[in-house]
Amino acid sequence: MSDRIDDLEAITEVVQLYIDGANGDVAKLEKAFHPDARMFGRIGDRQQAVPIQDFFGLVSSKPGLAGPSYRARIVSIDVTGDAAVAVLAEDDYAGTDFVDYFSLARIDGEWKIVNKTYAQTR
Repeated sequence: MSDRIDDLEAITEVVQLYIDGANGDVAKLEKAFHPDARMFGRIGDRQQAVPIQDFFGLVSSKPGLAGPSYRARIVSIDVTGDAAVAVLAEDDYAGTDFVDYFSLARIDGEWKIVNKTYAQTR
């Protein structure tokens, strides 16, 4: 059971890096994501399917983008071996609410987000 708890804690730390980096700390985002990660989702009528580096560029070009009222909570984490999925609810990210689905993989002993798929909820 100890290994499972260690994995849950490590994954929580990676997702927390995303939360902490959302307002402009690209170094934290780079630590959380695998460099080849992708991001998929839709905001209104605009479909997005981009390399995660594009998201880093957006965040670095607009420090404070998430906004002062931004908050997020990890809803669930499922782990099987070296694969995991974390679900994150985001409130008031740049005036919009989202649910994010992060696919994570343990790579060389370290958990990394390899994909972010999101849905706009408000």
